Amino acid sequence: MAETRDVVELILQDHRRMEDLFRLMRSVEADRAGALKEFADLLIAHAQAEEAKVYPALKRYKNIDDDEVEHGEHEHDEGNQALLDLLEVDEVGSEEWDSKLEELVEAVTHHADEEERTILNGARENVAMQRREELGTAFWEERERQLKSDCGSVDNVRRIVGS
Repeated sequence: MAETRDVVELILQDHRRMEDLFRLMRSVEADRAGALKEFADLLIAHAQAEEAKVYPALKRYKNIDDDEVEHGEHEHDEGNQALLDLLEVDEVGSEEWDSKLEELVEAVTHHADEEERTILNGARENVAMQRREELGTAFWEERERQLKSDCGSVDNVRRIVGS
């Protein structure tokens, strides 16, 4: 388990790791394919865990906007599609790869930024720490379960996008 169990902090930690991985995927010196693999697993595990364990619970709080939560789910779909588009490019670092990477960065960065400003700030203000820690534990367990299942594989991402 991470140092914190607060669901808000756990989600923020994942967002910062995703930003690190974007930097690696953009760097010609880095193992870009390895960074993409880690990113794919993390994005899918993170989004699936949010949708299964966090978003439904937050919808029950009157001061957290349901529309924002539903919008977050819609943006997960966009991020997943952008991830699939990148995973399906044959050559890492090709011009097509670079352009699909930028589309992915844009989709995920936009979503993370919006989620932090609306949903996570709402959770910080309106959800008691004990409840945030319960949600954090549930989020973490689902995230770990997803990570163990090779959730970022192209076949699994295709399945999620198609569903």
